[in-house]
Amino acid sequence: QAQLVESGGGLVQPGGSLRLSCAASGSTFSRYYMYWYRQPPGSQREFVASISTKGETMYAKSVKGRFSISRDTAKNTVYLEMNSLEPEDTAVYYCNDANNLSRDSWGQGTQVTVSS
Repeated sequence: QAQLVESGGGLVQPGGSLRLSCAASGSTFSRYYMYWYRQPPGSQREFVASISTKGETMYAKSVKGRFSISRDTAKNTVYLEMNSLEPEDTAVYYCNDANNLSRDSWGQGTQVTVSS
């Protein structure tokens, strides 16, 4: 299983932006679909975005048009650009790959707090 480390979270005001990064170990990064999930306070973990090995993307309706997922295969890194952030976006954000997701295996995540 790949080791995934999320970073880039923090406190931001409504309307602000953040870029999250997910660094993956190993040489099989390009072989997997990659995903961002989030877990708001008191809520279940939910899907945010995905990107295929060929760069095709999917987004949850709640973030479509505001968030953008991308990947840099050379750096074994996946990104989540978050714009026009809202208090409802406050959550712990997790990245994952298809293999670890299928095993319900998650990393530590990174906290995003959107507040005035």
